[in-house]
Amino acid sequence: MSDFNTIDDLSVSGKTVLVRADLNVPVQDGKVSDTTRIDRLAPTLKELAAKGAKVVILSHFGRPKGGPDTKNSLRQVLPELSKAVGQEVAFAEDCVGDKAKAAIAGIQAGQMVLLENTRFHAEEEKNDPAFAKQMAELGDFYVNDAFSAAHRAHASTEGVAKHLPAAAGRLMQAELEALTKALEKPERPVCAVVGGAKISTKLDLLGNLVKKVDMLALGGGMANTFLFAQGTDVGASLCEKDMADQARAIMETAKAAGCEILLPKDFIVAKEFKANAAHRAVAADAIGAEEMALDVGPATVEFLGLKLQGAKTVVWNGPLGAFELVPFNAGTNAVAGLVAERTQEGRLLSVAGGGDTVAALAAAGVEEKFSYVSAAGGAFLEWLEGKDLPGVAALKK
Repeated sequence: MSDFNTIDDLSVSGKTVLVRADLNVPVQDGKVSDTTRIDRLAPTLKELAAKGAKVVILSHFGRPKGGPDTKNSLRQVLPELSKAVGQEVAFAEDCVGDKAKAAIAGIQAGQMVLLENTRFHAEEEKNDPAFAKQMAELGDFYVNDAFSAAHRAHASTEGVAKHLPAAAGRLMQAELEALTKALEKPERPVCAVVGGAKISTKLDLLGNLVKKVDMLALGGGMANTFLFAQGTDVGASLCEKDMADQARAIMETAKAAGCEILLPKDFIVAKEFKANAAHRAVAADAIGAEEMALDVGPATVEFLGLKLQGAKTVVWNGPLGAFELVPFNAGTNAVAGLVAERTQEGRLLSVAGGGDTVAALAAAGVEEKFSYVSAAGGAFLEWLEGKDLPGVAALKK
């Protein structure tokens, strides 16, 4: 991953730069409700503009069916985008053709224009070569700053890079550097913390991680499946009993690779899945028939704390319990707090991402204290699975 071009490799003054952004942000009543992706993108756009480029922004938005519609128009993100970059961003009614060309001709060096939703054309998701070429004709350089869309081989994420000198934007660069440090060239020992409900959705991820890390700490519903596979009765807990063979196979692979699997020592259990339900802490092998494991218990937090003391790198994906319900958020909060503390002390590189992870770490108040938290769900998971990401491969030197 370290072998890719960045903005530093491009001479952009007086040139037109196409920037693939991810502006697929949540919108409520026509207004952006979470500006995280816009805020993370802004430094790349501002830097290119400051260097004297015309900045042309490409992005998908939502899942439009059969052409343009107002619900999926990128026009909705213009006010927040303009605010984030500190200048009025122009808008084009299309991402290719005469409308796009006219809008680009209408801005000066140092200014920006946002092109309409790339997915209003069916050719985008088909990665149609003629469509990618048409898009590429709009600029002199291509910069991809949308790691979160890098797992898709679409015209604007992969096809355009075949026609123009291509580089990673600052957000993409930060993401790739963090991921390279975390799994490709890590400081050892490496501990992966993986939670979430099901192992069926994370088989590829677990299979790849046990070959790359020194310790794999499991939590959430998937830990129950591993305990069940070892013969432990998990009561009424969420458990994929039909995945026991796969869990045993992962444990065998881990053993052969010298990876230690860390399973919970105890749980916080309850008879109903609701906030503040009557609960108790019990050993992992003492769950009652009607009880559900809803969080890891204090003995597990202590056990993981000791293991983490020796780690130099932590990769985190998924909560350790039902973090959205009090008090079943305590385990995730405590372990995340320990990782954050060691990161802040400079003893640990911590990289997290995927699905509920960002929400869980934000709820724990430690999102800013990890070395890097990726907002890219699917792309982050596919990277953890060891898959090649088309949008990243297209940027290689």
